[in-house]
Amino acid sequence: MISLEVLPYFYALSENYGVPEEDHLVAYEEGRLTLAAKNVYDALLKEGPLDSISLRKAARMTSARESEWNRALEDLQKDFKILPVGVAEVGAWKYAFVYQITARYYPDLMEQARPVGESLARTKLLELYFKSIGASQAHDVNKLFGWGAELTSRALTRLIENGEIRPAEHPKQKGEWLALAKLCTDR
Repeated sequence: MISLEVLPYFYALSENYGVPEEDHLVAYEEGRLTLAAKNVYDALLKEGPLDSISLRKAARMTSARESEWNRALEDLQKDFKILPVGVAEVGAWKYAFVYQITARYYPDLMEQARPVGESLARTKLLELYFKSIGASQAHDVNKLFGWGAELTSRALTRLIENGEIRPAEHPKQKGEWLALAKLCTDR
């Protein structure tokens, strides 16, 4: 779950560059988006919000493998291109998510994310993470956010230099830990 206050920081790290009608085409042409994901996005561009059953039909994926369909939805969601916005009583189970293009559902999001650079976004998200969890290991941070070891290391270093977090020892677990500075006690 992501709060609306934090959403611009995640969006700033996505591959959305400000033109929702074109960004997915660039990603597709560069090989960063599958044809299935492109077709799903195109269907939402053309039709507006759709439940997953109607969306699958509009994207011409009714005979696609379930894994291909799920991957298309996951790829589009993890890059904040689309999001579930409701539930429709359709299909055999009378339950299907309704999807919409993120920039259409939150029209101010692009403007809110515009002044947020990557460095600021990562720093803010890590501050919130450490305020939520207290202490963590770098590999766990990298696993959660998926930024890669180098970007994660740089972001953690900024927090250490700012005095927000510092190296710490875990009372029960081995390894290198980082913790909120205010939680650390010097012995």
